Amino acid sequence: MKEDYYKILGISKSASESEIKKAYRKMAIKYHPDKNPDDPTAEDKFKKAAEAYEILSHTDKRAKYDQYGHAAFEGGAGGFGGGGMNMEDIFSQFGDIFGGAFGGGGFSGFGGGGSNRGSARVKGSNLRIRVKLTLEEIVNGVEKKVKVKRLIQAKGVTYKSCSTCNGQGQVTRVTNTILGRMQTATTCPTCHGAGEVMDHRPSGANAQGLVEKEESVSIKIPPGVVDGVQLKVTGKGNEAPGNSISGDLLVVIQEIPHDKLKREGNNLHYDMYVSIPEAILGESKEIDTLTGKVRIKIDAGTQSGKILRLRGKGLPSLEGYGKGDLLIHVNVWTPKDLSKDQKAFFEEMKNDDYFKPIPTHSDKSFFEKVKDMFS
Repeated sequence: MKEDYYKILGISKSASESEIKKAYRKMAIKYHPDKNPDDPTAEDKFKKAAEAYEILSHTDKRAKYDQYGHAAFEGGAGGFGGGGMNMEDIFSQFGDIFGGAFGGGGFSGFGGGGSNRGSARVKGSNLRIRVKLTLEEIVNGVEKKVKVKRLIQAKGVTYKSCSTCNGQGQVTRVTNTILGRMQTATTCPTCHGAGEVMDHRPSGANAQGLVEKEESVSIKIPPGVVDGVQLKVTGKGNEAPGNSISGDLLVVIQEIPHDKLKREGNNLHYDMYVSIPEAILGESKEIDTLTGKVRIKIDAGTQSGKILRLRGKGLPSLEGYGKGDLLIHVNVWTPKDLSKDQKAFFEEMKNDDYFKPIPTHSDKSFFEKVKDMFS
């Protein structure tokens, strides 16, 4: 199980933006790999801190994490990558965290003794698609196959070492800062960090040596996803030139409205209409749920607006913590057109004391019912 992001940075869940930034800055300096060459765990702690900051420093990402935890970004089992970051992603944060001392690029050493990281593996661009799901698919999870057009390296394309950076992928400079002499590294403007440039471009390839190819991608979507949640399929985005890694396929969930059920979080709402005789005499009615048919007993004398709760018949939590409920709202249907005899019957009942509304303590008000519904 992944470690809690707040614990990684040593902050509370109510921490402000400045407190989050301060905590990350402290950990980044403490565990920077170049300051800890003999500590094999330092880089892992360094990356964990960067990943935690990447989520908690963004308002939207933090809100999703607070509500759904790591599952909001991992998408559960089935090939969805976590929020892990490579070293280039991490170093790109430092312009914001440490100010202009790092020039917006990576830094590789304290006191001027930094190590040479060599050329970076350029990551291809991400692709984004929308996948529509019904509530029936969401309740159990589903595997979807989609066709994706992605850029891949053309057959026969070759590359040579970049002359600008001598294959290092970076150009470096040394500056004096309040922390001492810092060796900063910025991405090579010629090869964009790959350390290579294209030597031979096959016919049909674009200026980067890439061609478009349509692929079928299988996506395993976990139960309980909500509209707007973004899942990630690692490595199914576009490729990049040279010694690169593929981008990711970002899958945005779009929930298809149900014709009878209305979703509210993990709970479901269903409007059941009963006739006046059914409400007076009682009845047993069958309704469709997401997991099959269920028979509901309507007690004699049921009032319109009564809410029946079927526990565990809602949607599963994305985190895997139980299921929501199915809330059945009983509505007594009042006919608009009556025959002469029917009208005469109800005219007679108007003056019958038994038909006069006499609510008791057990007949809850609308506001009490709403309160119970959310309790």
